Amino acid sequence: MSRPADVSVRRVADAEALARAGAEAVAAAAEQAVAARGRFTLALSGGSTPRPVYALLADPRAPFRARVPWDRTHVFFGDERPVPPHHPDSNYRMAREALLAHVPVASVHRIPAEQPGASEAYEGELRSFFALPPGAEPPRLDLVLLGLGPDGHTASLFPGTTALDEWTRWVASPWVARLGTARTTLTFPVLNRAREVLFLVSGADKADALRRVLAPAPGADALPAARVAPADGRVAWIVDAAASTGLDGQERG
Repeated sequence: MSRPADVSVRRVADAEALARAGAEAVAAAAEQAVAARGRFTLALSGGSTPRPVYALLADPRAPFRARVPWDRTHVFFGDERPVPPHHPDSNYRMAREALLAHVPVASVHRIPAEQPGASEAYEGELRSFFALPPGAEPPRLDLVLLGLGPDGHTASLFPGTTALDEWTRWVASPWVARLGTARTTLTFPVLNRAREVLFLVSGADKADALRRVLAPAPGADALPAARVAPADGRVAWIVDAAASTGLDGQERG
């Protein structure tokens, strides 16, 4: 799979700067989407890195909250753990506590990963919201937020899992052997239809994976995150100094 032409990498000093740059990117994407199409469709990621971004977006003292047309913003999720929405490990719970409980979003579409048939149910949710019949191409989300694991996974697309080879279904619930559990995740057909994908990467433990994604060795197998490559979209990386150790010649922010 070829990488799209429109890829940018911005290096920032630390996790605080990353949070502000991430919030700015979300606000800008929201303004552009609503101006162009009348609504903003956003897929949130879980984990610790995006939480400060969400908190800034919700903070009435920060300059980002007022810029987002929340009443035209529709929120989805890139992946979810098989836990109920009130569980401490739930991506939905984290996003709700940091952001969604504090802003008047138009709609929230969580992944019911604790239920049997979660992947089918969430694909049905996507089809219903975007009014897409069977056989249609996947929806075009305006912005998908993603992270990067030390093993190169993104969303819940882990190395060695069956979801990496899924090109028909929009949502999958692969078994992740090293975690001893299944995860429900958007698949590459959806991620690679996005208008914009924003990776937020923080911490020295991500440095090797980030280098392997952005500067892969010739002949090496592509890590899952490297396979996120919208054919008609933009991929932006915001990475802090600790994560970007070993990257040469990339833009600094």
